[in-house]
Amino acid sequence: MKTLYLIRHAKSSWSNPHLADFDRGLNNRGKRDAPFMGTRLAKYGIRPDCILASSAKRARKTAKIIADKVGYPRKKIEFDEDIYHAHSVKELLEILKKVPDKNGSLFLVGHNHTITEFAGRLIDRTIHNIPTTGIVAMTFPVKRWSRVAFGKGKLKFFDYPKKHAVKGKK
Repeated sequence: MKTLYLIRHAKSSWSNPHLADFDRGLNNRGKRDAPFMGTRLAKYGIRPDCILASSAKRARKTAKIIADKVGYPRKKIEFDEDIYHAHSVKELLEILKKVPDKNGSLFLVGHNHTITEFAGRLIDRTIHNIPTTGIVAMTFPVKRWSRVAFGKGKLKFFDYPKKHAVKGKK
């Protein structure tokens, strides 16, 4: 059994319009939501065997914050520029299939629109949008990541910060 947690990076900052997309960090909401979601994962005892994240700054920061909250060593996070450049679900699937099989559970931190479409294709359900810092968790009845396929995932949960927002507050 393999368990995949697809995590969209936290809300990014647009305060410097001249900054390259790859180099954008997190805004205040992102800095608030990433630890909140990491704490939620920790509360339920969720700790991955591996964290694989886009090497874009906002994804790196999200992965590090969540890693801290779930007790995963920052130095073990793997950053992959191909996740940032993946513009199709097939490209993300190829990245996923290369994960070493010793890892039973994986956090994959990436970007929209691709991560939303990827989640939907893996579980064969329509997901209109994974909000920033949203997490879609799923299981696959396989022993090897190379055997993960579209439509074969079983949804465990779909969680995101605004699900827990207090009415009247942003």
